[in-house]
Amino acid sequence: MNARYTTHLRPPPAAKPVVVPLDVRLMHLSASVMFAGVVLAVVGGAVWSVLRLPMFALTGITVLGEVEHNNAVTLRAHVVGRLQGNFFTVDLARVREAFEHAPWVRKASVEREFPNRLRVILQEHAPIAYWGEDGEQRLLNSYGEVFDANLGELENEQLPRLAGPDNQSQQVLAMYRLLLPRFAELGLPLQGLTLTDRGSWRARAGRGAVIELGRGNVSEVSARVQRLIDTLPQVTEKNGRKIDAVQSVDLRHDNGYALRLRGVSTLEPPAKR
Repeated sequence: MNARYTTHLRPPPAAKPVVVPLDVRLMHLSASVMFAGVVLAVVGGAVWSVLRLPMFALTGITVLGEVEHNNAVTLRAHVVGRLQGNFFTVDLARVREAFEHAPWVRKASVEREFPNRLRVILQEHAPIAYWGEDGEQRLLNSYGEVFDANLGELENEQLPRLAGPDNQSQQVLAMYRLLLPRFAELGLPLQGLTLTDRGSWRARAGRGAVIELGRGNVSEVSARVQRLIDTLPQVTEKNGRKIDAVQSVDLRHDNGYALRLRGVSTLEPPAKR
């Protein structure tokens, strides 16, 4: 007869955790930190050594975009002095600023070309008008920004002259663009526009005609100009003159405008509609 025996084993008593003294733990932590610092220093030194290899020294700059008014000599004069470092360490912001200080340059975009060159794309100012009073050497670009340039390099010297506070140059350009077709419709080519210190608009048209437009926003000035468009042909014809005989017009009157024609002076109210 087979007998079955069952033995019950008691688990061994749990081992007590080993308590590491605080000073030992701090010593281990310090050693780990020191080791990590050494590794980082070695890796950083190796990376720095690689970055300073002669193969990464800058050897040239590729310039693309609009360069009608600049050449290698002028660009080099403005940029070379600010090129410090190699392919990896050169400050692209300083390089961009150096290019944007070159004559005619409005905006520059600078990128790295691995392994040892820079790539620059230039946008030049597109002059649309002279800026300031007669004799000033500044220009206004198509964005309404004032810039300095050599006027002898202008391809088109027949530009209008706009003037006003520098911080309102965009407003002056916007008003000029609005009035240009209106004066063309009238037969008086617009040659200049000024925003005075008192906030009043003054236009200069063909044959030196001066038109005082008065103060106001676009809609207010446009309303006065429309009054002139509606009535001036009849007024000049009535006085036996053509449009190009206009010498001056003052639109600052509430119920009419003062008109001076070569050989004739009169005050004419607007025609009834």
